[in-house]
Amino acid sequence: MGTPFPLSARVRGLKPSATVAVTSRALELRRAGADVLSLSVGEPDFETPPHVKAAGIAAIEAGHTRYTPVNGLPELREAVSAKFARENGLEYAPDAVTVTSGGKQAIFNALLALLNPGDEVLIPAPYWVSYPEMVALTGAVPVAVPTRAEAGFVLDPEELAARVTPKTRLIVLNSPGNPTGAVYPVEVLEAVVDLARRRDLCLLSDEIYEHLVYDAEHVSPARYAPERTLTVNGASKAYAMTGWRIGYAGGPPEWIAAMNALQSQSTTGACTLSQHAALAALTEHEATARFVAEARSAYRERRNFLVAGLNELGLPTPTPQGAFYVLPDSTHLHPDELEASRLLLERGGLAVVPGTDFGAPGRVRLSYAAGLDTLGEALRRIEAVLTAED
Repeated sequence: MGTPFPLSARVRGLKPSATVAVTSRALELRRAGADVLSLSVGEPDFETPPHVKAAGIAAIEAGHTRYTPVNGLPELREAVSAKFARENGLEYAPDAVTVTSGGKQAIFNALLALLNPGDEVLIPAPYWVSYPEMVALTGAVPVAVPTRAEAGFVLDPEELAARVTPKTRLIVLNSPGNPTGAVYPVEVLEAVVDLARRRDLCLLSDEIYEHLVYDAEHVSPARYAPERTLTVNGASKAYAMTGWRIGYAGGPPEWIAAMNALQSQSTTGACTLSQHAALAALTEHEATARFVAEARSAYRERRNFLVAGLNELGLPTPTPQGAFYVLPDSTHLHPDELEASRLLLERGGLAVVPGTDFGAPGRVRLSYAAGLDTLGEALRRIEAVLTAED
């Protein structure tokens, strides 16, 4: 029996995550006894580094189980500030840094702090599925800016400029990108910053995959326009700390203060134990650097293996320069990407994410955050579905 009280219009218009939907269906099939292999979730398959785990355990034993300041432990914000300076060339004082419960919360807080209903937000497509949904929840309007596979899905500044209107308020950048793995070169970032200055726009730069770059250099756009850029990052991807839920952001102090005010009325501070663990990841440099280098090397090998295999199977796949996803053309499986992903799951026992909610029609996303044996089995299952379809 339905509730007599209708849900809000904003929630009724919210689309569920395609990634979550695919993962849920794969779990259902597994519970029913099916042999299902999943390459759908964007989560490192590596364990959290030992020194980070140890810091979390030590925090429990030391009794660090109480609230922290809303914006994070002072020593963690100092470590984030030092990280931005050391690795990105960005000068954010600790009071211009905030710690959140994952990078997603930092992005959502920023959108709520910066946008008004009716504002337009430019988002290069393909995009992470949550960007347009979060923008829409604020009452603002997401505007997709298409990119081309033959250009490695790198944003074309002219395409971006063509979509700026008097209502445009913000540009979202994600480099390295999910789901494309695109890494924006310096000349592209400089052109975007120039456009933002000329049209008085804000920039939100999601850099959660910054340490997973293979054939390019990661550059933060805030180096060129710190006064109009929010830089978002976190511990999830590079340090294999997805479940610890630690994100952080640096930007203009008034933006950070507004984000802190929002957080004080929603979740308050991030998990205290997780903050102490993240502090170890950011300050025990030698151990962290060794872990990141080993993971990056493994991801590079996996990427090369999977891209070559998909192309050999007739699924044209651009080589990503970062992150741990590939976005092959799936039309050889089926013209519709939803049906292509269904065929792979139902007939091949392989869970991938359709490109629909990524703004990538005719494509599916596979994560290579999995071992080479798993990726080899995935290719065999795709080949079996293709052979059966032929």
